[in-house]
Amino acid sequence: MKLGDERQPPLGALPEEVRDVRPHPGGEGPRSPAAAHAPDGHPVLTARFAVPAVPDVFVRRPRLVEPLAAGLHHPLTLVTGPAGAGKTLLLADWVGSLRPRTAAWLTVEQEDSAPGVFWAYVLHALRHHGIPPPPHIGSPADPGEVDRPLLARLADWLDHRDTPVVLVLDAFDRVAGCTEVAQELEFLLDHAGPALHLMITSRTEPLLPLHRHRAAGGLVDIRGADLVFRAEETAELTARHGLALSTGCADALTERTGGWAAGVRLCALAARQEEDPEGFLEHFEPGHSTVADFLLAEVLTAQPAETQDLLLRISILDETHPALADALTGRDDAAPILADLHRANAFVAPLGHDWYRVHPLFAEILRVHLRTRHPGLEPELHRAAARWLRGAGLPDQALPHTAAAGDWEQAAAELVGRPAIGRLLTGLDAARLADLFAGMPPDVSGPAADLVRAARELARHDVDRGLGHLRRAEEALPDDGTRAAAAVQLSGALLRVVAARLAGSADMAEAAAKAAADAREGLPAECLDDSPELSALLLTELGTAQLWAGRFDAARAALSAAAEAPEGPLTAMPRHEALARLALVDLLHGRPGPAGSRAREAVAGAERAGVPAAARSGTADLVLSAAALDRADLRTARTHLARAASPSAASRDAATTVELALLRCRVLLVEGDVRAARRALDGAAPAAADVPPWVVDRVAAVRAAVHLAEGDPAAAARMFAGRGARDPEGLVVEARAHLAAGGADRALRVLDRLTGARSLGPATAARVLLARAQALDATGDPAGAERLVRKALSVARPHLLRGPFTEAGPWPRRFLAHRPELLRAHDWLVGRAGGGAPSAAAGEPARAPAPEQLSARERDVLERLAQLMSTEDIAADLHLSVNTVKTHLKSVYRKLAATRRGEAVRRARELGLL
Repeated sequence: MKLGDERQPPLGALPEEVRDVRPHPGGEGPRSPAAAHAPDGHPVLTARFAVPAVPDVFVRRPRLVEPLAAGLHHPLTLVTGPAGAGKTLLLADWVGSLRPRTAAWLTVEQEDSAPGVFWAYVLHALRHHGIPPPPHIGSPADPGEVDRPLLARLADWLDHRDTPVVLVLDAFDRVAGCTEVAQELEFLLDHAGPALHLMITSRTEPLLPLHRHRAAGGLVDIRGADLVFRAEETAELTARHGLALSTGCADALTERTGGWAAGVRLCALAARQEEDPEGFLEHFEPGHSTVADFLLAEVLTAQPAETQDLLLRISILDETHPALADALTGRDDAAPILADLHRANAFVAPLGHDWYRVHPLFAEILRVHLRTRHPGLEPELHRAAARWLRGAGLPDQALPHTAAAGDWEQAAAELVGRPAIGRLLTGLDAARLADLFAGMPPDVSGPAADLVRAARELARHDVDRGLGHLRRAEEALPDDGTRAAAAVQLSGALLRVVAARLAGSADMAEAAAKAAADAREGLPAECLDDSPELSALLLTELGTAQLWAGRFDAARAALSAAAEAPEGPLTAMPRHEALARLALVDLLHGRPGPAGSRAREAVAGAERAGVPAAARSGTADLVLSAAALDRADLRTARTHLARAASPSAASRDAATTVELALLRCRVLLVEGDVRAARRALDGAAPAAADVPPWVVDRVAAVRAAVHLAEGDPAAAARMFAGRGARDPEGLVVEARAHLAAGGADRALRVLDRLTGARSLGPATAARVLLARAQALDATGDPAGAERLVRKALSVARPHLLRGPFTEAGPWPRRFLAHRPELLRAHDWLVGRAGGGAPSAAAGEPARAPAPEQLSARERDVLERLAQLMSTEDIAADLHLSVNTVKTHLKSVYRKLAATRRGEAVRRARELGLL
């Protein structure tokens, strides 16, 4: 058996069970005569004709088998890849499945570079597998050459065969440098016609005119990238070795081995001997394993001394350029060596623009070998790499090498001086930088090092430790007017804003933001342009602190400025959070329409930038959930509420944490689960010591709503005793408490406190109007109540705000039941599934069933269509493409026999679908 679908190193380097070299069952025809000899006088080795046995652990991959089968209609199939990539067993498994079996197998050896020897073995392979050429074709007599007439006779015989022949040449790279053999093979391909299908496995591309075959569509080309194992294939391979790995472990093993078949299998063989296989695979050292034995024997030691030296030195790099490699070797031969390694599939792959990458597992093994062969050289190599990368204008790539060289003060100074300290707090590289500086020794001193430590602690939301490091840094901050001093001061100011937001201190945040503005004056514009995340992050953190403090106008200004930052991987997170918190400000002011639009924009931007959901605070989904609740769309509200609650609590700011608990409670109240709603209130107690009044009011309002749902208006009213509600939402709940207790006049006096208040958002305005209408109705003024209800309906209709009518209890339903003409004029208010909105008046005509059932996704689109959402908004809300939404709309129109939006909505309501 050949390890990992491929040729193996010396047997002593592998476990006993990997040494199976039995022939493929049934894979041989009659054996060659024992006395047969090649033209060089050596006996013909029949073992070279054996189709390798396919082990039980072999994973058949349809995505590779399918092109092999399709390749039978083409003259040539080429499978190239590095050692252990899976070339040999892929073809062996496929050849074994051929019916009828008309394939000849030849494992090529180096002596076959003599054309006479090569063709003699080809002819013996055909005979061995039961496809004997007729005697008149003859055999080569000279090991160094073959007569062209012999090849012509062979081609003519193949061309006239009724049954096509598959000829497999395994390990053809062993004669890759022989031009004569390549030319003779091409002659045979050209003249044998469709009766010959040639299959080649090789580490390098043969000297055949592949460009001509590719242009003519006559080549099936399976390369190393195709042979790479995917995570699910890794899981299947390890399962066949008796290892049931978790999805995460299979993913990690695939990433660490680069999907290299031999690497995956050798790791599996080693892991199954361990009590904790997953723990072993997570922490094993490939530099001291059979994986290392394989790669060192098959790849490294097969190279010339100069190539070995280059590979060892560039192993410290994630990516290398010929000029960078020359800087590490002190020579000028890296360009041709790297090109040759790539052509030889020697675990070096091109990345474009003259950059290369060594296979990560191979690089890991090379680094271990480097430390053994050249102890003490690695730090100097890192230092040289950092110098070259900085000189090439690649400071991000230089930084890890500066740290790896042990130059920690310089590494911290480089990060702070750019200034790029914000990248420890945001961006896709934040975790990598945090891990990098986790290795910084405690004795490294200076303001830059302390600022880095402060950033790492604040990124983990440890305010006390972060402020401690920040104070030490500020005590040593330079003030010499230089650019470096300004960068350090700006970095410190940014971190103080972050600390202020975490501590809930808007005053500290605003003072630090002013200090940051002063420090910016000492930096050139191009320096700030290179770090766009700094401004976006600072403004987002400032606006969030101001939002918590109830300074809504200031928060809106800061967050709006942050949202204007250019889109990019470094600004994606602060822009997302800025837009989400702007949406929260709109929601708090009773404007669910603009709030929902901003929240959808925030989610769409994060999706475009690839920001993982777990890294977001959940504020955008919280807003979308609350906006859906205002429309009495419980299903959508629950969906977004679940998403809002999924990120870790540590990633949320204080305002989002409180609002999430309050929203969960409100949803449960609408669902009628009062006991669960009361339990949800336990999470609404703010953790900050100084809780702003607006938060106190919102918590009190929801707590009072729970008391009302429990039938205890006195307890609800006591929530406002001694101070009274101060925000419109709280005033509405306080008024409802008095109404429930029979105090309509007192309810009106509570609502009178809103006189002179600034303009209210539509959701808040609808709630206030309904509460006042109910109070007027209770005092004997039904005409006044109807006037206010009409006004509430008019305010709510553009946004389909059913929620305020649901929250007002049974009174709106009873009131409208006696005014059917008013209800008919506002049929949008008629309830939807799970919404709990007022029902249609009795006596309405029965609705006919839908002529054709809508799919679940079509219903989702229809519901949003009824909410007056645009096609683009529907697409964003459902995470679909605009074209997909248009397709659903066409189907909805067809099924409802409608041609326009309004007609479809009216028809759906008639049918009871909305």
